[in-house]
Amino acid sequence: MLKYRILRKIIVRNQSDIMAYRKVCDAQGGPLVGEGLHCSGGLDLDWDLDKEELQEPGPSMDRMQMQHIDCQRSACSDPGPDPDPELMEPIQPSVSVSPHGRFERLQEDPNYISHFTRAPAHKGQRRLHCFLLRYFLAAVGLFVLGLLIGWFTHTQSVKRPVPPSDSSDLLEELLKGITAEKIDALQKSFSSLPDNSEEARARYLYRQWVGLGLTDVHLSNHTVLLSLPGSTPNTITDRSSHQCFLPNGTPCDQRGPNDLPRQQFSYAAYSAVGSLQGEVVDVQYGSVDDLRRAKDSLNLTNRIAVVKLGQAPLLYKLSLLSELGFGGALLYVDPCDAPLGSHTSNQAFRVTLNPGGNPAIAGLSREAGGSLTSLLVQPISAFLAKKLLSSSSAGQGDSCVPLAMPSNTERKKITLTVGSQLSYKKIYNVVGYLKGRRNPDRYVLVGSRHDSDQRGGASAIMNQLIAALTEQTKQGWVPDRTTVFCSWGGSALGNIGSYEWGKDNSVVLQSSAVAYVSLNSPVRGTETLRAAASPTLLQLTSDIQRRQLLSCIRGGNCPGPNVSSLQLPGDVSFFANQLAVPTVEFAFEQTKPEENTGFLSEAQFSVESPETLDPLFKFHETIAKMTAEAILRLVNDPVLPFYPLDIALDVQNKLKDKSVISPSMLSSAASLRDHAAFFQSETMRPANDPKERDPSHVRMLNDVLRDLEKSFIIPQTPPGVYRNLLYSLPGKTSLFSVLRFSQEAALHCNVSSKAVKHNATDKEVLCHSTMNQSLSLILRAIRSAERLVCFGLDLFENYQREAK
Repeated sequence: MLKYRILRKIIVRNQSDIMAYRKVCDAQGGPLVGEGLHCSGGLDLDWDLDKEELQEPGPSMDRMQMQHIDCQRSACSDPGPDPDPELMEPIQPSVSVSPHGRFERLQEDPNYISHFTRAPAHKGQRRLHCFLLRYFLAAVGLFVLGLLIGWFTHTQSVKRPVPPSDSSDLLEELLKGITAEKIDALQKSFSSLPDNSEEARARYLYRQWVGLGLTDVHLSNHTVLLSLPGSTPNTITDRSSHQCFLPNGTPCDQRGPNDLPRQQFSYAAYSAVGSLQGEVVDVQYGSVDDLRRAKDSLNLTNRIAVVKLGQAPLLYKLSLLSELGFGGALLYVDPCDAPLGSHTSNQAFRVTLNPGGNPAIAGLSREAGGSLTSLLVQPISAFLAKKLLSSSSAGQGDSCVPLAMPSNTERKKITLTVGSQLSYKKIYNVVGYLKGRRNPDRYVLVGSRHDSDQRGGASAIMNQLIAALTEQTKQGWVPDRTTVFCSWGGSALGNIGSYEWGKDNSVVLQSSAVAYVSLNSPVRGTETLRAAASPTLLQLTSDIQRRQLLSCIRGGNCPGPNVSSLQLPGDVSFFANQLAVPTVEFAFEQTKPEENTGFLSEAQFSVESPETLDPLFKFHETIAKMTAEAILRLVNDPVLPFYPLDIALDVQNKLKDKSVISPSMLSSAASLRDHAAFFQSETMRPANDPKERDPSHVRMLNDVLRDLEKSFIIPQTPPGVYRNLLYSLPGKTSLFSVLRFSQEAALHCNVSSKAVKHNATDKEVLCHSTMNQSLSLILRAIRSAERLVCFGLDLFENYQREAK
């Protein structure tokens, strides 16, 4: 009876299984693989058998499995006859005694297909649950998606304010954020640093810039060779009276405890060291005419020249003195050239003989003990120069009589002792970026210096500019081009930091640098507002200064306009001189740059603190606002505010000396002017129109404007003279600087003791070859610039033709 019950249950169950399997196959047209993995719910199997019953041995279900396989092969088209109950065998014992365990075992078989059926009511209920679950999940997904869209929309509306629609509104908002009070606060914070080392100042600026909102700030260092004062002050001893003097004129035996730091500051960096005995020779400004007069009267070998600063670069003067055989040089500033009220007659100063960069890389003179010259060089005060020259000159201003040695005066014999020392030290640069949007690979550089000589004035203005510009970015403004803020180290000893950084990045800068805005020494006086710029930026500089004059007229005490393309001192020299990057600089100073005073900035006097020089910081505020406007125009204008016609006019203005200029050069200059005028009107004007502006057109146009000054770089110039021909030297007449020194070189051929002796004809050819070479370089530069302008005209003409 028990066996009958078991056999009956098996037959009934398997018959229902087969019918269910056939039903599924008929509905799907084939086996339903894995259906049990996608829907929830257990299998309704009758597990009323006892454990002992399941463990009874019996035949296998091979026939059932064969029918299962046949159903797969025939796609269940013919269900076939029902199985014979007598042929069924008992189920083999399973490893798992639980329903769940057995079902898992079946699922592990790759050929297994679920073929168990359920009651109709349970199946419909399960499908209903699946549909409800799907609709519920879809509703939840749509709800979450709506929340995310609403959140992002609200966030963008809150965090992205609308920037000013007009550039004038943006400029007005930018200038409102620059105040004298803010600059004063930044200056006090900078000057209150307990550590006055360059590293401490650089790290302070790094933290400040990050805090002000620059997201990409770098602090780098370079190990360089520095020329530092010796352990004892340099001295000048009068051999006739055996009296020893310090560089400022104070007797050595009368110096006080506070005099040592001042006297150590008074030296020539990278001068030769040692002791030299010789007669002093008055050579005035060290020009060729001055040296000719000295050469005609005495032998100059191992003599000590007394030289005024001004009229020409110091390195050029020293090169002439060295060629003539001088052994030393005493430098001073004539009181007649000094600004009124400067009180520098009793002060010595510092100069550097380093033309730029790390002297250890450039190579030093082994014969001179590791210096950059064979001369012993020492700056002295005008008071001491007057004693050594036995001059009776005095006064200042219009009644001033320049210092000079009287004729028929016995020359003093002195002993000059110079003891500076060389040392390897680290200098630090801080560089931060304000990224542009449309042209992030075009850079406008803004440079200042953080050495102790500046007392923080330039750094305070730089921090104020960064704060004002980043504040505008928080209001939604994004510049078109990237602004690179730079604070240089090692500037006083030859602009070392800027040269090293510039050389490391020269490849990128040559193709991507747009302009350099300088804050080298923004406030070194309060009398004259001076603006210096390359000819490309003269128009922009004049517009900014004119705007400042209009605001000044309303308040009174207005400085006169003063814009020029004079050779600039400081860190700007690498970018203007080596890379031909257009430059601009605004500064207040005490005197106008004239022929005699143009290079007085080479003398580094002890600078007054910004609080003493400008107690209300109004002059600092003026420089900051003018610089901010220049930066905004350079980073934001779709077309760079460069004017090629100004370059052409400047070239023609420098070719007025018809005695040395050939007709072919004048013709080339006139052709450059005509093409530049056409280019400026026909190409730049449509690009400035928002309706006709095309991004690719504007980018090509800006690249032509950027590269125009590069045509005027020449391979070699006299020491201290820019390789960029577009920069002038101070003087009454405008002339290419290389032509001016070529004329002096021709005269120098008759003066130099090292000139090669030739017959009269050969000597004339030799002396005038330098002039001919300079003229050839100028002509080549003019024609190169003209070809670039013509290339731009052809390029845009073809571009517009293709666009149509």
